[in-house]
Amino acid sequence: MAEPGSAAISRPAGAGQVVVVGIGDDGWAGLPPASRDELLRAEVVLGATRQLGLLPADVAARRVCWPSPLVPGLGELIERQAGARLCALASGDPMFFGLGSTLVRVLGAERVRVLPHPSSVSLACARLGWAVDATEIVSLVGRPLATVHPALTTGRRLLVLSADRRTPPDLCRLVTRRGFGDSPVTLFEHLGGPAERRREFRARDLADPGLGADGLADLNLLALQLVADPDARHLPRLPGLPDDVFEHDGQLTKREIRAVTLAFLAPAPGELLWDVGAGCGSVGIEWMRTHPSCRAVALEPRADRVERIVRNAAALGVPGLRVVAAAAPGALADLTAECGAPDAVFVGGGLTAPGTIERCWEALRPGGRIVANAVTIESEVVLARCRAEYGGELARLAVSRATAVGGFAGWRPMMPVTQWSATRPA
Repeated sequence: MAEPGSAAISRPAGAGQVVVVGIGDDGWAGLPPASRDELLRAEVVLGATRQLGLLPADVAARRVCWPSPLVPGLGELIERQAGARLCALASGDPMFFGLGSTLVRVLGAERVRVLPHPSSVSLACARLGWAVDATEIVSLVGRPLATVHPALTTGRRLLVLSADRRTPPDLCRLVTRRGFGDSPVTLFEHLGGPAERRREFRARDLADPGLGADGLADLNLLALQLVADPDARHLPRLPGLPDDVFEHDGQLTKREIRAVTLAFLAPAPGELLWDVGAGCGSVGIEWMRTHPSCRAVALEPRADRVERIVRNAAALGVPGLRVVAAAAPGALADLTAECGAPDAVFVGGGLTAPGTIERCWEALRPGGRIVANAVTIESEVVLARCRAEYGGELARLAVSRATAVGGFAGWRPMMPVTQWSATRPA
């Protein structure tokens, strides 16, 4: 399976070129001539113990195992090989959830040359007759199991890269709890190698605690054709999830207002949101659900709400949401230093704290968006001043929901919300 991605790390000075060779479970026999030639000429080969064991004695290079954990020690390991002809082994396609992307961040693209091998995803789709571009792919290598939640939609084809033998039963238990227990599952083990095995299950059968993981290989991949039970909850990635999917104490941006708020925040892949005064974290969570690369920081001073945000983020498939237990505006300077300039800021709480809006505006990158919601007269005054000072738009959002009135139905209005939205000039 592919190696996990990593955050950016400092580049070692004086590092030479690294040739990254993709290798499959078929080992040396499956390598093309160009990959074999590089390994035969190498003076040092870096790789996992299993991968290094696939090389024949003809490869005379010194073999060095990756440090554990990988990312913190990677730069130092590369520095120690300075001057040597260096190869690194990576599973399958090194640029697909793989080591190649990490090495590019460490060394720069000019110092990395990649010789790819077919990825496990390509091999699985070839076996199944699935189009790769029409298949959702989730890696659980170095990532929490909850990461799979947003991908669970009936009718979708899903490939999951497993961390080890425990992943298949754990994943199928999660899938079954979410109401997809009848989904057909194909389990591939040692895909592409001489020990390749393919088995068919239903998700609820593989979820059976009695089955266990002892008979499974660590090197495995699951393919699911998602089929929802009649009572399964449909939770799309489009903003505006039902209010009751969030655990909250009343501090929740309601569904209709949340959908409008996210529309003005306008998330795009790879962008960073600050959710200031996060409450139960609904806006930051929905921001991250729009695309796997979207990032968010939830700023919330109350300890009970911080714990609630963490639970909500895991339950809705974005366990990577960063939660900071602090209040605005004091913590905003530290956020800029640690995370960089945000692409968007939502202020859902703490509007009347002096300096909150000013510091959020100053932190925004040029072209970044800010949205602030108010339900009190005092906070509306702040938003009117923001519009006068920074421009943008003010809107009053009023929503009524039908509720029972005796044996009939009538409209019950929610508290109106005043919303200010603006874009910082480039």
